[in-house]
Amino acid sequence: MPVVKQVNFKDDSVGEFVLADAVFGAVVHVPAMHQVVTAQLANLRQGTHSAKSRGEVRGGGRKPWRQKHTGRARQGSIRSPIWAGGGVAHGPKPRSYRQKVNKKVRSLAMRSALTVKAQEGHLLVVTDLELERPMTKVMLAFLQKVDAAEKPLIVVHQSMPAVNKSVSNLSGAKVLHVDSINVYDILDHSNLLLTPEAARRIEGVYGN
Repeated sequence: MPVVKQVNFKDDSVGEFVLADAVFGAVVHVPAMHQVVTAQLANLRQGTHSAKSRGEVRGGGRKPWRQKHTGRARQGSIRSPIWAGGGVAHGPKPRSYRQKVNKKVRSLAMRSALTVKAQEGHLLVVTDLELERPMTKVMLAFLQKVDAAEKPLIVVHQSMPAVNKSVSNLSGAKVLHVDSINVYDILDHSNLLLTPEAARRIEGVYGN
């Protein structure tokens, strides 16, 4: 079973935390992670882009010049795509980019992403992660001490406003509730920090 470092936020004591092999020691499935991340980024797109075709551009109803004997190429409308100010040929129109991913594939991708962090040694379990008030310096000092200051993702099991505000000014850092974790954020951040309660809840959801 995977064993990761467990640190205490208050007194910096170090221990070990045993994780479930089914979630943090699973077989890494790269295609599943790729599919889920691609779908997640696609679903973030609004799809509101739009360009006018030649039939939607104002004007251009009159033929610019007669068909023959002018020495110029024949033209039918100044709103043709080859004219400046004309319509756009095959331009974008509002559409949905949403992609559907099966539940089993999402679960497989999540287990793979968590396993990658555990195998790389970029996963920590943090106990007593509580602050009475926002203190960015304290949070930064702790992250530097445990060698997790580079793009940390902190996953908590309950609302912690002081922790959120302490992390908000740190470059690349992010705090997520355990119910909002996703494959993209796990892979996009260099270090993953979990509270013990969050780790057990993840095991309960993805360990079945």
